[in-house]
Amino acid sequence: MSAGVGCPRPTRLLADCVTEAVCRSLAAGGARAEVEVLELHRLTADLAQHSAQGRASLDLREAIAAVVAADGLVVATPVRTGSPSEVFDAFIALLGDRLLSGMPVLLAVDSGSRRQPPDLAQVMRGRLTDVHADPVPTVVVAGLGWRDTACIDAARLRACIDRAAAELAEAMPSRRQ
Repeated sequence: MSAGVGCPRPTRLLADCVTEAVCRSLAAGGARAEVEVLELHRLTADLAQHSAQGRASLDLREAIAAVVAADGLVVATPVRTGSPSEVFDAFIALLGDRLLSGMPVLLAVDSGSRRQPPDLAQVMRGRLTDVHADPVPTVVVAGLGWRDTACIDAARLRACIDRAAAELAEAMPSRRQ
């Protein structure tokens, strides 16, 4: 699930990078992954309509069904001034605690900055635990220039992504059976 809205979509690129790591981790454990990408920015109008009229469009219902059917979620959102994108908040609020209860979630945050607020990961984990999702312990926080492979921070980020991916793979019900 990607809640990025910019172009190019660095949040989507982060989501893809994390998802690939989860797939590798699952494959290493003998499990096969099936990935469905949900671009939340495409649901902005549907979320607004639902908020105003209380009716969910077909696209919105299909997005909810995909999330509910998942064994685990990779959720990537941009965060500016300590808050996730509005489309992320709207979609998570729509799901509520009933639909995400116990869902293992890997949270990836694109902060767009070299300086990370110290509590950013905790704030974002709180958003998920408020709806009773089960976020993995490691939150991936990508700052400015995270795709620069020559950067020391990029190596740390790759290690963080691999650790979080292994945690999600281990938490997924299909892996535990």
